[in-house]
Amino acid sequence: MAAAKILPGTGGDRNVPYENRTGNESIVYFTRDLSAEGLRKIYRKVSADISGKVAVKLHTGEKNGPNIIPRPWVKELLEKELPGASIVETNTYYDGDRYTTEQHRETLEVNGWTFAPVDIMDEEGTAMLPVEGGKWFTEMSVGKNILNYDSLVALTHFKGHVQGGFGGSNKNIGIGVADGRIGKAMIHTTPGQPNQWDIDKEEFMERITESTKATIDHFGKKVTYINVLRNMSVSCDCEGTAAAPVVTPNIGIVASTDILAADQASVDLVYALPEKDHADLLKRMESRHGLRQLTYMKELQMGNNRYVLIDLDHEEKRILPAEAVKDVKPFEG
Repeated sequence: MAAAKILPGTGGDRNVPYENRTGNESIVYFTRDLSAEGLRKIYRKVSADISGKVAVKLHTGEKNGPNIIPRPWVKELLEKELPGASIVETNTYYDGDRYTTEQHRETLEVNGWTFAPVDIMDEEGTAMLPVEGGKWFTEMSVGKNILNYDSLVALTHFKGHVQGGFGGSNKNIGIGVADGRIGKAMIHTTPGQPNQWDIDKEEFMERITESTKATIDHFGKKVTYINVLRNMSVSCDCEGTAAAPVVTPNIGIVASTDILAADQASVDLVYALPEKDHADLLKRMESRHGLRQLTYMKELQMGNNRYVLIDLDHEEKRILPAEAVKDVKPFEG
């Protein structure tokens, strides 16, 4: 008898309303303070389990990319909160300015990531991490140097993504820790297919998520998540200077020790914006069926999609996403 065909889930083109979510609530911190101090303040709220040798997973961007997290913020965070930490990256699957380690090092220099060690984790090879409970993978190929770290801080520029719909902590880890040749091919391409990017929509989101699960299961409690909702183009930072112009207002920073809660809260904040301010980014999320990332994380028991949103700017009051965004200003490029 032939093996049953694996089918992706559905519903990635719509966000699940809060009242339809079930389960426990996680804590998500929020600040409107888009600055080095704001980033340090929110990191301290979610840093209790970060110790030992620390990897900071950051999207360092293509050459001269305009929307990446500002380097001075990251520099201050590492110097004052994470001394001795390394920024970690992997080479890209596409042929660009970060395709080889040599090209990647040159791009890091151009973009100013010179104030801390940057570990290109697949520079010296790959390792396989188990995927517990996955349907597409039993293991995922990652840059082997990830095994050299005790803790992981996912410092993510939240934005759109040409294929994933949106890039939050899940995409940052799932794509960004997978190595450039094997792991990323496992996520993007059906073996034997001539189209390098033939996997999309719900199946793509599920493959990203299983890759993420391999990494965060490896770190256990020694991982935390920060999403910076600033300069949210519908394009990923991998598009560099070719990224679509930003039209979505800056919102702030969210952080949690729960990856699903962090990404779900970020999505909810975008949905809470006025229609004229979120139309482009929502279209990108929904048309790519990117919201399947959230429901699949829930199915894989990676976190909670219900959360308590804590406003660090107002005495840690519990607020709703609509309150968090009520005073946002239209984006001014």
